Amino acid sequence: MSVKKLVEEAKKVIRNSYSPYSRFPVAAVVRTAKGRLYTGVNVENSSYGLTICAERVAVFKAVSEGDRDIEEVLIYTPTEEPTPPCGACRQVIAEFNPRARIIMVARNGKTLVKSLEELLPHTFTGERLLGGEKGGEKGSEGQGHTG
Repeated sequence: MSVKKLVEEAKKVIRNSYSPYSRFPVAAVVRTAKGRLYTGVNVENSSYGLTICAERVAVFKAVSEGDRDIEEVLIYTPTEEPTPPCGACRQVIAEFNPRARIIMVARNGKTLVKSLEELLPHTFTGERLLGGEKGGEKGSEGQGHTG
């Protein structure tokens, strides 16, 4: 699927952004391995801690529909420079694909493409909670910090 198509989808929903406090609307589109698209916008709250980013909205929509194989995430902002996902969004995306392609697009078409691994090296994953990498040994390595 083309980046142009993903940008079109993001532009369709950005008007739904609820960003009265930051005045920084963001739209995201998640494409899964099945080729399905899930959109999201940021939704702010006067209690800032309850605000949710567009990327997480789109990821959670995909997951709630049973579609967890995230291939790429497009982030569109009406800015001069592309905007990367915040740390929380990077970690949420990593839960479903630590190698996802992240496409950041600004209003003027300027585009930056990175892998999630580039944006979030040394990702914390569920395998670490389970005692090491998948298929790895369950010795002291990967068991967490001991000293």
